[in-house]
Amino acid sequence: MSMLKIKKGDTVKVIAGKDKDKEGKVLSVNQKEGTVLVEGINMLTKHTKPSVSNQNGGIIHQEGPIDISNVMYVHKGKATRVGFKMDGDKKVRYAKSTGEVID
Repeated sequence: MSMLKIKKGDTVKVIAGKDKDKEGKVLSVNQKEGTVLVEGINMLTKHTKPSVSNQNGGIIHQEGPIDISNVMYVHKGKATRVGFKMDGDKKVRYAKSTGEVID
């Protein structure tokens, strides 16, 4: 897969699935699988046995992966597509709706 347009720390909006129209911060990106973990989105219930790190065990709620095609970058409160362009001799991401450089 080529270079992904979403990075860790970006704010994204879910555009498809059960959590449609929700926003959250990207916790991690799996480039090989093409998925992202978004804070508070696609919450899964996991049953765990007692262990050293979790003495009691029990039910844990955690984020599940969501396909990167189902999220959109949020720039100034609005979802927008992301593109790449050359800024001098440096490749930068920019918001296609406004043309402003993201980072």
